[in-house]
Amino acid sequence: MKVGANSVLFGGYPLESAFRYLAMAGYDGIELSAIDGMSEHLVLARWRELVPEIKQLSATYGLALLALEQPARDMTKMTQAMQAAAELGVPIINCGPGGKSDDEESLAQAIDELGALADMAERYGVTLCVKAHVGQAVYNTPTTLRMMEAITAPAFGVDMDPSHIYRAGEDPVEAIAAVISRVKHVHIRDCKGRQQGPGKPEYQANGRGDIDLVGYIRVLHENGYTGPLDLEIIGAKEYSVEQCCVVAAESRGHMQACLQACGAR
Repeated sequence: MKVGANSVLFGGYPLESAFRYLAMAGYDGIELSAIDGMSEHLVLARWRELVPEIKQLSATYGLALLALEQPARDMTKMTQAMQAAAELGVPIINCGPGGKSDDEESLAQAIDELGALADMAERYGVTLCVKAHVGQAVYNTPTTLRMMEAITAPAFGVDMDPSHIYRAGEDPVEAIAAVISRVKHVHIRDCKGRQQGPGKPEYQANGRGDIDLVGYIRVLHENGYTGPLDLEIIGAKEYSVEQCCVVAAESRGHMQACLQACGAR
């Protein structure tokens, strides 16, 4: 597995800061944040002018470009994201399902739109990954399985985030085992409690919360998963760079320990 982190952790700072400090913490790669309002990193409206800088940062700091995250199903934004990914050589685009929970019409619409985006991803030579998200149309294992059954495009995969599954009232270790056949990306973070939001950034750091991340990573390893394991910490935009670095380094150490514990490293 390739250990990475989403640059959104350093959303209050230039993208170069994310590269520099994640490299210092020993990460293998980076996930580029194209999340409006949370960062000014991969700004999709300016992706063409940003590509040379991003390629240079990747080379300078030795971080692979593992994925990018653009959460909306908006066709214009997703087209830009896929064009940027293709130019940068980023293999995976992570997206949210949108819609609202426990609404059949909303779930059907989300699946239809995600299926069309997966077909578009195939044309660009990238993979679209979608995760269950608290409060949205796909939010737990049953709705994830329905999405998996409906979308058969080879350029489609499941992105699993244990904190969302945990907050949906499920056991993330059991959940990952149920959908592992289609998992092509993992967003990883911890969570303390089953409230709606993920909590303060420091409690999203791996090892600070209630989730069995050792068991979660063990299921990935036992099923031959070799894709990205990308830390995604949100809400740190106003944090000092030192606070962001502590979260990054602590989480990287915990991921390494989990991988060693299950024989993956």
